[in-house]
Amino acid sequence: MRVAQTRVSSIERAEADGTIKLDTLRRAADALDCDLVYFLVPRTSLDSAVQTQARRKAAASLRHVAHNMRLEDQAVDVKDQIDDLAAELVDRRGLWTDAPTT
Repeated sequence: MRVAQTRVSSIERAEADGTIKLDTLRRAADALDCDLVYFLVPRTSLDSAVQTQARRKAAASLRHVAHNMRLEDQAVDVKDQIDDLAAELVDRRGLWTDAPTT
């Protein structure tokens, strides 16, 4: 890499600490005749992420309904309604936006 050994050690330490800059990694890759590949790896499957987001959005959408029902002393289990709305949301555009569900 044509840098002092102390600089190499500093780069390795920054990488281990998670504080290295992408530009530094890019320069190190170039010096080693390598390509820097930077990517994110999902922790769950795409299907699981979509289902979780759909349920989250459905619950937020129905939260006011459940609250109003409690105020009127008409307790209702919205779990089935959340499941039904979540199933509909999976196939709709806007699942990942903050816009209210219509």
